[in-house]
Amino acid sequence: MRALTVLIVEDDPKAAQMLQRTLSYEGYRVVNARDGREALDQARDHAPDLVVLDWNIPALDGLSVLERLRNADGMPVLMLTGRAGIGDKVRALLTGADDYLVKPFAPEEFVARVRALLRRAGDARHDRPMGFADLILDPRTGEVRRGERIVSLSPREFDLLAYFMQRPRQVLRREQILRDVWGNHFDDRSGVLDVYIGYLRAKLEQEGEPRLIHTMRHVGYVLREP
Repeated sequence: MRALTVLIVEDDPKAAQMLQRTLSYEGYRVVNARDGREALDQARDHAPDLVVLDWNIPALDGLSVLERLRNADGMPVLMLTGRAGIGDKVRALLTGADDYLVKPFAPEEFVARVRALLRRAGDARHDRPMGFADLILDPRTGEVRRGERIVSLSPREFDLLAYFMQRPRQVLRREQILRDVWGNHFDDRSGVLDVYIGYLRAKLEQEGEPRLIHTMRHVGYVLREP
C-alpha cells in the first residue's frame, strides 16, 4: 500500500518541522510549502491526499488557497490556525474547509483529525469513477473502459492505472511510482515497472487506440492526451 501524502502549508519553520515529524512518525509522506503560491504549486505537482493549511501565510492567505483548491479537485483540507473566533471558523468551513483546528493543540488530536479526514476521503474516492480522455475507471466495480470497450486488468494493473488517473498530466518519477504502488522498499532491479507499463499499454491500445501513458526519457511516465 502506498504511503498517503500530506501537504503542510506553514510559514513558521518550527511549527512546520513539528508537524512533519509528527506525521512522518505515523507513516505519512510529507510535502511542505511556506506560502500560498508554493502551496498551489505543491498541490498541483504532488496531488496530496490531504492539505494541512495555516490561515496566515504569505503571498496568498490560507482562505484564498482554500478557495482555489476547492475549485481544482476538492482534496480534503484541515485548517490549522491561531484564529479562534467562531466567525473565522464558520467562514473557513463555508469556504470549503473539511475541519478546523485552533493552535495550540495536542499532537494526538491533530493526528486523530488527520486520520479521520483521510479515512472519509478514502471512502469517497473508493466509490467515485475516474475519467481521462476516453478512459473510464470505476474503483467501486473494478471496471475499466476504453471508449465502449471493456478492458480486463489484473489487480496490480488496475492499481497502477488508477494511480496514473489520479495524477493526470503529471510527470511521475519511476521511484515515485514504485514507492506508491509497490511499497517503500521495493527493488526494481527486475524492471517490473516497465513490464507492467507494457501490459497496460497493450491492453489499452489493443484495438489501435492512441497511446495515453507516455515515457519521459530518464525520468518516468506521464498520463496525457495523444
